[in-house]
Amino acid sequence: MPDQPVAIVTGAYRGLGLETCRQLGRRGFQVVLGARRGAEGQAAVDALVEEGLTVSFDLLDVTDEASRLRLRDRVQQEFGRLDVLVNNAGIFPDPPPGDPQSSILRSDLEPIRRAFETNTLAALRLCQLLIPLMDNEGRIVNIASGMGQLSDMNGFCPAYRLSKTAMNAVTRIFADELGADSGIKINSVCPGWVRTEMGGANAHLSIEEGVKGILWAATLPADGPSGGFFRHGEPIPW
Repeated sequence: MPDQPVAIVTGAYRGLGLETCRQLGRRGFQVVLGARRGAEGQAAVDALVEEGLTVSFDLLDVTDEASRLRLRDRVQQEFGRLDVLVNNAGIFPDPPPGDPQSSILRSDLEPIRRAFETNTLAALRLCQLLIPLMDNEGRIVNIASGMGQLSDMNGFCPAYRLSKTAMNAVTRIFADELGADSGIKINSVCPGWVRTEMGGANAHLSIEEGVKGILWAATLPADGPSGGFFRHGEPIPW
């Protein structure tokens, strides 16, 4: 068993995922950086290792069961436990809002299916596989979005919106079944509108600012919340 706590961050070769790996590494975690792009993922790991952090790469396609099982087996054999899972991997397959195909009146079902596979079902399956390695002491952070809030739901971009709304349901179901007395905390986190490749250059927040709420949920104390939806460490409506 390693002395350092162990964290997995999916979809982490750039943006919020990469900065989450960096910040967890700075907090003493051994970090497994998961990404489906091998060259980019390894380059990201090499850069973090150059910073003196303990980070390794896993060639992870979150939509592929064999890839998910390999990750589970690797963590079990190499570390013997898992302390933090950040389900960060996600796609935005919708056309931009001005495109007629971005309307739910015209949207093709294929991008909706892809969004669910990557943004929702992959996170669900990774929770199923990796929670047993947490030994009743772990933190799960599901990266959600205000675009999935039912309380503030707008039109357009149905693939992304529906998949993130469903992600929040995944969080609530796991939290309820784990129970209030569980040492495992699972929460949905909206990082806000962040200047990433997905968020665009006009977004309000820097990557460093967006990561703060993720780190908060990943390092909750024993009396921290579970089954909630948060932005910057503060609860927000579903």
